[in-house]
Amino acid sequence: MSNSQNEKILLPQAGIPGFVLTPRKNSSEDIVGEYREEVVHGDRGLAGDKTGISAKITFVVALCWAFFQMSTASWLLLDSLQVKAIHLAFALSLIYLNLPTLKSETKSRWDLRILLAMKKVTIVDWMIGLVGVIAALYIVIDYAGISERPGQPIGRDLIMGVTLVALMLEATRRVLGPALPVIAGAFMAYVFLGPYLPDVIAFKGATLTRFISQMTMDTQGIYGVPLHVSATVVFLFVMFGTMLDRAGGGAFFTRLAISGLGQYRGGAAKAAVVSSALSGTVSGSSIANVVTTGTFTIPLMKRLGYPAKKAAAIEVASSVNGQLAPPVMGAAAFIIAEYVNVPYIEVAKAAAVPAFVSYVGLLWITHIEACKLGLKGLPKSELPRFWTELKNGLHYLLPLFVLIWELVVEMHSAEMSVFRAILVLAFLMVFQPVVIAKVHNADMWAAFKFGVKNALSSMAAGANNMAGVALATASAGIIVGCVSLGLGQQITSFVEALSMGNIFLMIFITALASLLLGMGLPTTANYIIMASLTAPVIVELATGMSLHGQEIVIPLIAAHLFCFYFGILADDTPPVGLAAYAGAAIAKENPIAVGVQGFLYDIRTVIIPVFFLFNSDILLLGIDTWTEGLFIFGMTSIGMIAFTCATQGWVLTRANIIERALLLVVTVIMMFPATLTGFFMDYSQRYWGYAAGIALFGVVVLMQKMKGQPAKVDSLEMPKDLEAQV
Repeated sequence: MSNSQNEKILLPQAGIPGFVLTPRKNSSEDIVGEYREEVVHGDRGLAGDKTGISAKITFVVALCWAFFQMSTASWLLLDSLQVKAIHLAFALSLIYLNLPTLKSETKSRWDLRILLAMKKVTIVDWMIGLVGVIAALYIVIDYAGISERPGQPIGRDLIMGVTLVALMLEATRRVLGPALPVIAGAFMAYVFLGPYLPDVIAFKGATLTRFISQMTMDTQGIYGVPLHVSATVVFLFVMFGTMLDRAGGGAFFTRLAISGLGQYRGGAAKAAVVSSALSGTVSGSSIANVVTTGTFTIPLMKRLGYPAKKAAAIEVASSVNGQLAPPVMGAAAFIIAEYVNVPYIEVAKAAAVPAFVSYVGLLWITHIEACKLGLKGLPKSELPRFWTELKNGLHYLLPLFVLIWELVVEMHSAEMSVFRAILVLAFLMVFQPVVIAKVHNADMWAAFKFGVKNALSSMAAGANNMAGVALATASAGIIVGCVSLGLGQQITSFVEALSMGNIFLMIFITALASLLLGMGLPTTANYIIMASLTAPVIVELATGMSLHGQEIVIPLIAAHLFCFYFGILADDTPPVGLAAYAGAAIAKENPIAVGVQGFLYDIRTVIIPVFFLFNSDILLLGIDTWTEGLFIFGMTSIGMIAFTCATQGWVLTRANIIERALLLVVTVIMMFPATLTGFFMDYSQRYWGYAAGIALFGVVVLMQKMKGQPAKVDSLEMPKDLEAQV
């Protein structure tokens, strides 16, 4: 058997055989490889490196990081502070090994090439990175000495502390851009300049000694809760998602979704939503989700009639919402568990109904768009068979089953649960190629070596993906540290005064600030900042509120999830939504246009956190039975469908202004039935409001039917070139 044949057999995760096809060379769709090449390689590595030593060192460092994190989750016992310091040191080393200081096209002989790397890192960058690593590890090296002088740093403590803060913020700028370092710098400036500011915003300030002691020698700053969660739980979940995708899980989810939904109206878009939801449950990253599933679904949607802008926007909206989907959510979800002091499974439970209701709304949007465009599904004969695809990829569900079993049934910690799931997944990755080689009579030893190599490279890739997250949480820790120095009380008082004690104005300010911050910050950092400053205020302002005589209490977890949701929505908010840029690159469309369209689709997600602040039923708080939980999900889904119909202006046909207004009323009733039943009944009888909402929805549907069906748009035939390739 030839090497090329062996490679195809040993790479079952490459592509979707029999359906999603390799683009023709030089075709308008030949963007997948180009975009992935840019993402994977880009401008990385040492200038003038002809031997690939940069890639080799990076691989070794990333793999060591992966094994270190696996060890701390199982057998290696270290102090939590030491684990966080080593975690940060690994992240710093990967950034300075690969990302240049500045990128410049200048050809001048007089530029500062020795200091500023021109598109590639230099030895100077590596030396700076080494200093940063030593500064991060300083608390490990002199652990005993620092423990003996808490709050009383000596000269070298201050030097190392200042060096760590400076080089860490510089590394954050390289990987995430300037927004987060600038915001952290503003908070630090406030700490030191506070006594000299006007009385309205004045702050008592802090000395350099106290600042460095708290930021770099304590657990209230850089080594605080955010970095702790990154170093213990998030790393393993990110690595788990990367490994599952490299094993073929991402392609399996896409194949399964297309085989099950491709035949229906707008099936390609529906498949994009479902596959992104499935991938999002394990990846926890909107951008990774777009690149993984969007490379298949966006070209397919375009070929079947969706405009490029809408095809990319649907993928972006569904991928962004992947961070909301349990059991694996974004990194911020684990931080919520720490801040609220509840098990992670409680956060996942609270997020379940809002996440899946959001996907119901997006599925309905794709159906409405297909109706407007007159699209049909693909012929069933051209689709892969659902049960065949499920049978062929059933083993990809085994690690997920182990993860959920450990979390839900065994009630183990998130760290232990994902560690065991990774072990199962690693075994699968090593022996999957061996089984395939056995079936196809290929070289089993070569298959085994490929499996080992694929597993190790996937672990290293997961570590590389974590560098940005680790630095985001560490830099956000500086902001949290400034807040805990006393600055938080000042800012919280200012925010409370700005809202004039009005809970609804406070909610609006928080939502707007989250969206604005999200234009330049990753989700996790955005959540940490907003939750630190506004979540307690939201809970406090709600004290004493009542509706129809019933006191309304906003749970702390609801306020934190509110900040989390709006931070996530920033991933497709123009002008900086990174997920929108990724989707636009694949679709070859204007990223601003994709971001605007994606945000319009995501308006449905905006209303959910607003309602669950006041209706804790949506978060399943106090609801312990599956029957009642499914009932809440069904009723909330109807409310979401009504809202998407209102915003899209379509039910069975185009909706007029009266119908859209009625649909908004249905939305309010289904999302918060007590607003209606409170006029007539006790709060315990609130579920009767759902009957009124459903009846009103039925009235709107009847009004639509009385108008008659619109003139049908001719269905689009499958393009000949696609038909020929399929």
